[in-house]
Amino acid sequence: MSTREPLAFVLRRSGARWALGLAIVVALAGHALSRYDIRFIDSLSAMLYDAKVRLFMPRTTDARIAILDIDEKSLAELGRWPWDRARMATLVDTLFAREHIAVLGFDMVFAEPDASSGLAVLDELARGALADNAAYRQALDRLAPRLDYDQRFADALAGHPVVLGFYFSNQDASSGAIPSPLMSERAFGTHPLTLFDWTSYGGNLPALQHAARRAGYFNPVIDFDGSVRRVPLVTAFRDGVYGALSLEVFRALFGDASVRPVFDDPANPASPLAGLALATPRGTRVIPVDENGAALVPYRGATGSFPYYSIADVLAGRIPAGALAGKIALVGTTAPGLMDQRTTPVGEVYPGVEVNANLIGGMLDGTIRFEPPFAAALQTSMLVLAGLAMIFLWPWRIPARATLFSALLFAAIVAADLFAFARLGWSIPVASLLLAVLALYVLNMSYGYFVEARAKRYFAALFGQYVPPELVEEMSRHPEDYSMAGRRAELTVLFCDVLGFTAIAETLEPEALAQLMNEYLGTMTEVIRAHRGTLDKYMGDAIMGFWGAPVDDPDHARHAVAAALGMRTALVELNRTLTKRGWPTLWIGIGINTGPMTVGDMGSSVRKAYTVMGDAVNVAARLEGLTRRFDIDIIVGEATRERVPDVVFREIDRVRVKGRVAPIAVYEPQPPHEHADALARWHAALSHYRAREWNEAETLLATLAAQYPERQVYAIYRKRIDALRGVALPEDWDCVSAFDTK
Repeated sequence: MSTREPLAFVLRRSGARWALGLAIVVALAGHALSRYDIRFIDSLSAMLYDAKVRLFMPRTTDARIAILDIDEKSLAELGRWPWDRARMATLVDTLFAREHIAVLGFDMVFAEPDASSGLAVLDELARGALADNAAYRQALDRLAPRLDYDQRFADALAGHPVVLGFYFSNQDASSGAIPSPLMSERAFGTHPLTLFDWTSYGGNLPALQHAARRAGYFNPVIDFDGSVRRVPLVTAFRDGVYGALSLEVFRALFGDASVRPVFDDPANPASPLAGLALATPRGTRVIPVDENGAALVPYRGATGSFPYYSIADVLAGRIPAGALAGKIALVGTTAPGLMDQRTTPVGEVYPGVEVNANLIGGMLDGTIRFEPPFAAALQTSMLVLAGLAMIFLWPWRIPARATLFSALLFAAIVAADLFAFARLGWSIPVASLLLAVLALYVLNMSYGYFVEARAKRYFAALFGQYVPPELVEEMSRHPEDYSMAGRRAELTVLFCDVLGFTAIAETLEPEALAQLMNEYLGTMTEVIRAHRGTLDKYMGDAIMGFWGAPVDDPDHARHAVAAALGMRTALVELNRTLTKRGWPTLWIGIGINTGPMTVGDMGSSVRKAYTVMGDAVNVAARLEGLTRRFDIDIIVGEATRERVPDVVFREIDRVRVKGRVAPIAVYEPQPPHEHADALARWHAALSHYRAREWNEAETLLATLAAQYPERQVYAIYRKRIDALRGVALPEDWDCVSAFDTK
C-alpha cells in the first residue's frame, strides 16, 4: 500500500466532518469578533450574564443609600403627584436640617412651573381689575415670596449637595435647563469618541437648576430584550460630555470631584475609553466603563436591596431618629401609576431609582464589573484553539471518552468564566465559545452515529430492548458473529410472577396500579440486565428472561441464579417504598431452568420477537408455578443446580410437572436467615422421608417448624407424612410428587 492511500482513506472518512467543524468555528469566531450579529447568540450571552449576576450578587442591604419613596402610601396621604413645590422645599429642609443626610438626588425632572399656589391668578388681578388697588398690591407683595413655590423650592436647594435629574432624547426641541458639561469633548484628545449622542434634552426649570447647580441624566441602556444591564455614566451632547445621575451623586459626595477619561492604552491614539478617574479626598477612584461610556450595573439583589422610606413618613417624622443621618438619599417612586419601572437581570419589575442606587453602591465599593478590552480576542482565540482540538484531536471513535473530554472542556470554560467574573470583575462573553463546544460535540457525535456506527445502530435496533447496553457494545465489535436467526443452544431461562396479583389489582386505582407495576417491572428488569440477562417479554405482571444469547455466556446458569437472588433483595427495598405509600407489598415466585432450547427471532410478518422456545423453557415456567405450592420464592431445576456447584442449595422435592413424564429434582438457593445446621437437618429429614422412616423425619421437621414457623415447606412434608402413615406403599415408590397444573 502506498503512503498516500491511508491519507486518502482518512480524508474520505473524516473530510466532511472536518469541513463542517471548521465552518462552525469560523462562523462563531466572526460573531465573537463583532463582524456580524447573530441574535440567538446575543440572547444566550445575555442569559449567561444574567445568571452570573444572580449567582454572585451579595443579596445584602446597603444601608449607606436610602431611597425616599413616592409610594402609594405617600400619594394617599399627600395627594396625587406632582406635589406642590412648597412641599418639596419642606422635604429638602427636613432632610438636611433635621435628618442630616449627606447628599440628595432626585430621580425625576421638574420641568413645569408650579401654579398650585394661585400666585399667577393674583398677579393677573394686580395687572387687571385691581391694578389701582394699592392695598391689594401691598398685600400681594408681602404674600408673593410665600406663594412662589418654585422659588421656595429653589431657595431650599441652594447651598446643599443636591443633584437634580434630567434626560436626553432625540426629539426636535429641548426644554428647561441642564447643568454645565462635566468635561469638554476635547478631553478625549485623539482617542475615538464613541459615547452615546443626543439631539435634545428635557431639563429642570432654570431657577431650580441654577439653585441646585448639579444635575445628572437618568437615561439607561435598554438592551435588545428590554433589560437594563448597563447605564451610560457619561454621554455626549453638542460639544460637551455630561454625567449620569449616579455619577453626579457620587461626585457630590466627594465635593464635586473632578473627572477625566481613562483609556486602555493612553499612548495609542486609537485606544478606546476604558474608565473614568475621579479625584476624591480619598484618592483617585477609577470607575470602569466600556467604549460607550456605559457601566455594568452591580445589582446587589432583588428589589429592596436598599432601605426604603415613605416620604409621607419622612415628612411626618415617623422614621427612627438618625435613620438617614450621613446617608445618600435618592428620591424616586415605586408607585405603579408613575411608571418608573425597569426590566433587569434580577427582576422584571424593578424601580428605576434602585438601578441608580446600585450604581452608586458599586462606585463606593469598587465592585462595578467590566468587559476587558481583550475580551473579544480572548474568546476568539480560545474558540479557535478549542475548536481545532475538538475537530482534529478528540477521540470521537470512543464516544465515552470524547463525551468526557467535551464535558471537562465545557466545565473548564464555565469555571474560568465564573472565576473571572467573581474574583477579577471581568465580564467576558463566552456564549460563542460554549456554543462552539456544544456544536462540535453534536456534530461529531452525530457524524459518528450516522456515518461510522452503522453496526452499533443495527445491533441496538435488534437487541437494545432485550440486552444491556454493554452487551450491545460487545456485539457491535464483531457484528459478523451475531444474527437473529433461530439456533439451538443450551441456555438458562427465568420466569418471575407476582403472587396474588389479582387481589392486589382489586385494591388499587388504575393509575396507582400502573405506577406500581411500572416501578416493579423496572426494578426487576434492572436486576436482570445488571447480570447480563436478556429480557424476553413482559406478560402482565410476569417477566421472562434468559441467559446465554445473543452473546455466548459460559456462566449463564450462575448469572441467572445471581439475578434471582438480586431480585429477592431488590424486592425488599421496593416493598419498603410501597409500604410508605400505603400500597400492598409484593411477593414473587421465580422459576429457573437450564437446558437446550431454540433461540432467535420468531413470530409473523406482523410482529416478531427475539425469544426462546423448547421443553426446558416450559419446565422453567412450571417451576415458577411450584413456588406457590411450596411457598418458596425461588426454585431452580436440577440442570441449573449442577452448573452452579459453589452456590448453596437445598433440595425441595422430586417432581413431575405437567407436560413432562420424567421427574426432576428441584432446589432452592439457601434461604436468608437460615443457618447451616438447619440445612443439614432438612436434608436428613428428606432422607428419612424417602426411606419411609416417618417418625425420624417427623421429629426433625417438627424441630425445624418450631425454629422457622414461617417456612411452609416443613408443614407440607408433615402433612404428607400424616397422609402416608398406614398407607401400603409399593416397593418401587419413587417419592415423586406429581403436579398437573402450573
